[in-house]
Amino acid sequence: MRAAIISDYNAPVAVTNIQKPVLPDDSVMVEVHAASVNPVDNYLRAGYLKGMLMLKFPYILGYDVAGVVTEVGKDVTKFAIGDAVFARANGMQAGTFAEFAAIKEVDLAKKPNNINFEEAASLPLVSLTAWQALVQRAHMKAGDKVLIHAGSGGVGSIGIQIAKSFGAYVASTTSTRNVGMVKSLGADLVIDYKTHKFDDLIKDYDIVLDTLGGETRMRSFPLLKKGGWLVSIVGDADKSGIAETLGVHQDAFFMTPDGEQLAKIASLFEQGKITPLIDRTYSLDQIQEALDYVQTGRAKGKIVIKIK
Repeated sequence: MRAAIISDYNAPVAVTNIQKPVLPDDSVMVEVHAASVNPVDNYLRAGYLKGMLMLKFPYILGYDVAGVVTEVGKDVTKFAIGDAVFARANGMQAGTFAEFAAIKEVDLAKKPNNINFEEAASLPLVSLTAWQALVQRAHMKAGDKVLIHAGSGGVGSIGIQIAKSFGAYVASTTSTRNVGMVKSLGADLVIDYKTHKFDDLIKDYDIVLDTLGGETRMRSFPLLKKGGWLVSIVGDADKSGIAETLGVHQDAFFMTPDGEQLAKIASLFEQGKITPLIDRTYSLDQIQEALDYVQTGRAKGKIVIKIK
């Protein structure tokens, strides 16, 4: 099968023929129709995550996937050949920039019927990240006031829509050129960070979803009401003691694959409560160009690789 591989850390990406993956008993073989690129793909290439995941070379890149089941392992009970599925593969089963990928049953969900494979491939990592931050960790409920930083990004754009589907009031930060787009996602208050300081306009919020870290994170803590939550997806929790002093909670995490949560998210798409946001689509042969574009940090939504 054709796949996008690296032969070492910091090596260029090569699209070449490689052996089809072995199918474990607890997994299904997915004929990949589309995959999507995430910043983590570049972090892995650069070796930044060696402490969490040591790569075995040659290594097939890619985590997000959408496609059709062509084989099932003997322990699989929830999926059958021909099912249209999507998933965020776990760390040891990465390799979705390829014609086939073996994916654990527990990480899979049925593809929403009202979106295509490219749209489905754009969703797993960012939607699971937003869901786990807002719902699982910050315990979001109807009526909560939620600040989501970088609303035009992959996680931010889906996070806004998930929060609105729960009945939250949502504020979001973005640059001037993306204000209209972020408003169209449903944000109640859109703050152009080039012309306004978000901390001049926000107070007494229940939740902050921190997608930027650094100074932005520190300026966000005082905007929470007592008992509120700041959940960060960039780096470790702040150790300065500011959260404790202010009487607020904080959490920092990396998302984990979860097929059951992905199925709940899929139902929101089928109800028309969330719309995928795709910036650009590339072919597998253009994978290096796609990775380079993601690294610029300018993408509005997701970058998708169309494979079939």
